[in-house]
Amino acid sequence: MSKFFFLNLAFCFFCLSAFTAAQENSETGVQAGGARQADYIIPEPEKRPLAPENPEALPKTFRKISLGMSLEDLKAGLKADGLFGFRGDRDVSFLPVREETLIESAGPDFISRSFFQLAQNKVFIMAFLLNTALIDHYSVFTAFVKKYGEPKTLSPKESVWENDEVRISIERPLTVKYIDKIVFNQLIEESEARESGRLKLQEDFLNEF
Repeated sequence: MSKFFFLNLAFCFFCLSAFTAAQENSETGVQAGGARQADYIIPEPEKRPLAPENPEALPKTFRKISLGMSLEDLKAGLKADGLFGFRGDRDVSFLPVREETLIESAGPDFISRSFFQLAQNKVFIMAFLLNTALIDHYSVFTAFVKKYGEPKTLSPKESVWENDEVRISIERPLTVKYIDKIVFNQLIEESEARESGRLKLQEDFLNEF
């Protein structure tokens, strides 16, 4: 064979060896680069829960207006706080069928309307319809979670915090309601007893025919 043939063969072998070495170096570089890249990945910040480890006890009071207040104390407290827009006795009505008193007032600011229901001259329900032009549902919900922990029940309709004495709910679109559970449950039991008595009288009357 000629020298020219051997020279071509040697040149091809050299090129093949160089190409293989370059490919190996490239792969090694990618792996090393990948390792270096992994070393510099910035971890995402830890998302801390909003609820505190030791939430506060559920309140019965909002701006010095409290469940259990008498009618006169409630009227005095509302007059002293312009946020409620209380106009005096013209905002007070009596419900003779249930022997309950209702106060409804229209506020000029964050509270659009306030409702207070009294039984036996004591406040057992307070409800505040908030002005959604000035405050939103998420802000109110977040403020509650930061102070009182996660709600006991959560649904598209409402979020509820409660214990043995008080139930507080944030209802959509945006109403915050406080209920004295002890008084409320007593009224429910009394109502059921009256209904049962009425049905018994009705049954006795029908038996006369």
